[in-house]
Amino acid sequence: MKLLSLTLAATLMSSAAFAETLTLYTSQPPEQAQETVDAFMAAHPDITVEWTRNGTSALMNVLRAEIEAGQVQPDVLLVADVINLGELKAGGHLMAYPEAPVAEYDAATYDPDMMFFGTKAITTGIAYNPEIAEPVTSWNDLLVEENRGQIAVPSPLYSGAALNHLHAVINDPDLGWAFFEGLNDLDIVPEGGNGPATNAVATGMAKYAILVDANALRAKADGSPIDYIVPEDGVSFITEPAAILSTTDAPEAARTFIDFLLSREGQELVAGQGNLPILPGVDSPEGFPKLEDMKLLGYDADAAVTSDAEVRQKFADIFGL
Repeated sequence: MKLLSLTLAATLMSSAAFAETLTLYTSQPPEQAQETVDAFMAAHPDITVEWTRNGTSALMNVLRAEIEAGQVQPDVLLVADVINLGELKAGGHLMAYPEAPVAEYDAATYDPDMMFFGTKAITTGIAYNPEIAEPVTSWNDLLVEENRGQIAVPSPLYSGAALNHLHAVINDPDLGWAFFEGLNDLDIVPEGGNGPATNAVATGMAKYAILVDANALRAKADGSPIDYIVPEDGVSFITEPAAILSTTDAPEAARTFIDFLLSREGQELVAGQGNLPILPGVDSPEGFPKLEDMKLLGYDADAAVTSDAEVRQKFADIFGL
């Protein structure tokens, strides 16, 4: 019995010695972040993940302060858009992972220098409350007097998806800055993220919202009076990329986390959470529009990194933020 106890103690000490802690900063909704972490830790019980959640822009503000102070906390980022990760890449703050398992993925979903990797597809379209509003077919259909003060708009100064949408819209010749100026003329005040915008439409506080697909369709599935429109003139989209910080002291655990997100198990989790998986062969959630059926509004990500500060400032000036 004594020998058995000593053996068990030695095993536990050995396991503890090899256990690692990984720090994650993420913009996923809290319940999804917990599900992602729980699934990863179930598959890799030797790695403990501690996570912090906020809007992408808010997380980036914290991270910039940490970089300035030389006290970077996260090992891994899982955030909304490529613009912020492109900025970190340009500053030398990301670690390349050339061996990441992307062979089956479309090259457009990951960084060509293998520094960040898309994990899902999230489109931004128009949500509406069918009890108080009629469906529309284009973005500019929103810009009518009847919608004064009745459009919920997440702020790109807070939300990564909203920032991505901003860059996509201003680079579309049929929309451009005029679309946002039109919103301002209707007394629309962008604020917060996609969660409050979802709630505003679902409760009837707003008729419409500029919203990511999953928020609207999950709320609809739960019985809320909300539906999602794919405008004929296109939707912006993000891939919620993941990246490893160059300052990590747990690079192997960080690479294992990336592997999990890109694995079939990770992509099936994405679908189960109500998002569009991007690994071929993994079924999309029921009721979701198909990517191939939508016009996608893209933009030059490298150019967006260069112009981002100017774009944010012009947005703030338009709305007096």
